[in-house]
Amino acid sequence: MSRLLRIVRLGIKNLLLHKMRSVLTMLGIIFGVCSVIAMLAIGEGASFEAQESIKELGSNNVIIRSIKPPEENQTSGRSSGLAVEYGLTYRDPDRIEATISGVEEVFKARNLRQNVRVSSRQHQSEVIGVLPNHFYLLNLPMTSGRFISEFDERSIRNNCVISESLAKQLFLFRDPIGETVKIGSDYYTVIGIIGNRPTSSTAAPMLTRADDLVYIPLSAARHRFGETIVRVSAGSREFERVQLHEITIRFDSAANVAKGAREIQALLNRFHDKRDFELIVPLQLLQQAEQTKRIFNIVLGSIAGLSLLVGGIGIMNIMLATITERTREIGVRRALGAKKRDIVTQFLVETVVLSVGGGLIGLAVGILIPITVSFLTNMVTIITIGSLVLAFGISALTGIVFGLYPANRAANMDPIEALRHE
Repeated sequence: MSRLLRIVRLGIKNLLLHKMRSVLTMLGIIFGVCSVIAMLAIGEGASFEAQESIKELGSNNVIIRSIKPPEENQTSGRSSGLAVEYGLTYRDPDRIEATISGVEEVFKARNLRQNVRVSSRQHQSEVIGVLPNHFYLLNLPMTSGRFISEFDERSIRNNCVISESLAKQLFLFRDPIGETVKIGSDYYTVIGIIGNRPTSSTAAPMLTRADDLVYIPLSAARHRFGETIVRVSAGSREFERVQLHEITIRFDSAANVAKGAREIQALLNRFHDKRDFELIVPLQLLQQAEQTKRIFNIVLGSIAGLSLLVGGIGIMNIMLATITERTREIGVRRALGAKKRDIVTQFLVETVVLSVGGGLIGLAVGILIPITVSFLTNMVTIITIGSLVLAFGISALTGIVFGLYPANRAANMDPIEALRHE
């Protein structure tokens, strides 16, 4: 042990004789380690945000949305004045609930883009006609008041629940509960304020939700606004007739989701002559996101790992140059009785000190970079223990692997030829 410690001290002393060269050699390892940690942390954070957005939709849910068929003539509703009819119908959720096994609950929604006005303040908002059970699908807190009730739905009451952000825009510092808002040509009483849905900048567009939302009874949406949507663009009008824009099916178990989604697809295909709906299965999206995360981490880790490879090559290059400079020293040590393993150990210690020292500094810099990125951009970054262990382990292994060849070359020198070296 004392002999090993003496060799370690000798190796460190030799490195300190050329401080600048040692620091420059370590830079390759430092940049390699910090890039591995930083890239994996940023990739992990982006993947986490995407997966959280998908989880908000519910792993036990299947979402069906109305879409305009691509084969539909875009000008038919404009030229003839007749409404183009497509999308989900009010009978579709009843068929699904009666036919598909494992269905726990069905949620219906009708979306309308309307001006919401209070006095002189107005805002273009998403008005959604829903049933009372929709509150449990949203999974958002009521900051004040209540959600739509069964009585509101049955009596077609002009009551509404607005999001917290919209309440601040329309009512400023006033309490909105009990106040009235004008939606379209009708007035609605605000009965509740619901929290905003958090959205992720990295989430897929199909999964995002606006903050400025208004919820009204589905019966009111149907009777007050009808089922024909008028879209005005470029001086012309297009008429579209859609009964329901979205149906969410909640299954009693995640095990029934995949099978249920296939059955729903087959059922709707029987009653829809054209492709006017799409199925979104959050569970499948989540599995795909996890697979993408693994691939993403492998790619990022491989790219960052190339920096460590370059750093290792730099260490080998410097050590080979050092051996050439110290050939006479090696000859003297061999002549005085040093064995091959002593020479190997001496040079291997120097490479390991360079790689481990660079690895430790790289860990500190690698942890600092994601923290700085999160602070400056509000982007989520996640530093995992696995990435720290991986980066430091590779740096230490790099020192050993790229130090073996120079160390063996030094140990295999002929002592007589080494002593003759000038």
